[in-house]
Amino acid sequence: MNQIGDNIKTTTFEVIEKIGNPVSVMVVVATLESFGIRNKDVFTDYGFVTIQDLANHIYEDIKGKDIKTLLNATEKKRASKDKLIPVSGYLWMKAKLLIQFYPLGLFHLLPIFFQVVSIILFGYSLWTFVGFNIIQSTVVVFGVILGLILSGGYVQVLGRQASFYWHHGEFPQFRIVVDKLIKSGMYGIVKAFLLLSLINFFFNLYPFSFVLVTFIYAFLIGTLLLVTAPFHTLKQRWVISFAIIVATGLALILKLYTSFHTYFTHWIGIIAAIFISRLFLQYFFKKNNAVYEKENVKPKKLMVIYKNYRYFFYGTLIYVFLFIDRAVAWSANTGNKHQFIFLYEKNYEIGMDIAILIFFMLAGVLEYSIASFSKFLDVKQKTVLFVNVNKFNSSFIKMYWGHVLLLLVTVLATTTVIYLIITQPWGYEASFGEVLDTLSIRVCIIGGFGYFFLTWGMLNTLYLFTLDQPKVALKALFMACIVNLLLGYAFSRIISYEYSVVGMLIGAIIFMVITLKENMKFFRKLDYYYYASY
Repeated sequence: MNQIGDNIKTTTFEVIEKIGNPVSVMVVVATLESFGIRNKDVFTDYGFVTIQDLANHIYEDIKGKDIKTLLNATEKKRASKDKLIPVSGYLWMKAKLLIQFYPLGLFHLLPIFFQVVSIILFGYSLWTFVGFNIIQSTVVVFGVILGLILSGGYVQVLGRQASFYWHHGEFPQFRIVVDKLIKSGMYGIVKAFLLLSLINFFFNLYPFSFVLVTFIYAFLIGTLLLVTAPFHTLKQRWVISFAIIVATGLALILKLYTSFHTYFTHWIGIIAAIFISRLFLQYFFKKNNAVYEKENVKPKKLMVIYKNYRYFFYGTLIYVFLFIDRAVAWSANTGNKHQFIFLYEKNYEIGMDIAILIFFMLAGVLEYSIASFSKFLDVKQKTVLFVNVNKFNSSFIKMYWGHVLLLLVTVLATTTVIYLIITQPWGYEASFGEVLDTLSIRVCIIGGFGYFFLTWGMLNTLYLFTLDQPKVALKALFMACIVNLLLGYAFSRIISYEYSVVGMLIGAIIFMVITLKENMKFFRKLDYYYYASY
């Protein structure tokens, strides 16, 4: 009899070690069967007629214990780590996360910083050149914009789905998804341009050479974004910086020391960046070849589409939003005698290019905010009792407003730098040999506010994405695009073309307000969304 009692205690302990707090009797039954316990042995070893009877007894016994003791082996290991983090140490943890992730977010802007330095020193970068005329500038910038828009959705899905497989250790699926989405993205860009070329053919909007050069730039830029996207998941984002910097150096050498047309130097440079990125990705796959060949279960295409279609549209629309105001301003055709739908407007573009510094500098805040949110979400769900869910939720509302305050502080610092660039002799004037036009300053100020509210809205969206809640964010972004287009068009035609940026500002505010409202609802029920997402 004592032996039977000892067997039951031992098995109960083993069940808790394996599954922790069981959600139902059937989970206990499955666990007992996984131990190799058979119905015919249950009576002899445990004194029960069936496994079901034994499972019922163990389940009732477990449910009568203190919930804090019902941790499986993995949970105990995590709990032991969490005990090293007292409540009084949260502030220090936040400081460490800020020191780690804020510079990391800025570091990944190194390729863009290098492009700016190259333009200032040489008037040339991997996809720009100050010597272009208005038609050439339109071709190149239009190609870059289309490349970003057409690849944006694929990049967003690649990031979501590849990250899912990577973090769950499903490496064969990770490789398949990466390869398939890169190819799908490239095919998608080609299909979109065939459609645009057909429209251009019927309406005779631009010469064929214009369309062809635009397509090449769009295809190469889009492909570059696709092949570099996996490095975010792999935590190897330095490869992106390395590829862009080497490619820019190569293109610059070709520009300075050969007679190649600027277009060709750009294309060769971008192809080099694509080749370097792909080469490293193949090296990574080959290095882990044994892992990837363990299993070759292909992800179901319909499943991937169903899980990620909202993220696809979000990735596309975010770039559409960023460039609507430019298209509206360029289509005003102010002072241009060319009979095209739109042409590059230098003073407007310069104003927006300076304003976007705010957007770039806030990247570090976004990186830190999501890292902090994810870290404390994991810690606090283990340290806050279930009966104190209001405390759990309110702590994250407080954290959220702290992150918004950090956004404001960063914006003030960046605004000060931009003011000095505009007003001081060593700033814009020294770099480009001309005083910044009043129109550009006006666009910069309004656009700067717009980028701040857009970044705030994107911060809200990242919180929603963390626990797989993209629906409202997508609707908010769609509404923001409509407002951006309609108000931008109205202001640019009624007042002056540069006021198309007002549409971008108001659209960004709407995006921020809608996502902020949803975030507050989200945080008040964060415990529900957290457990529902797993």
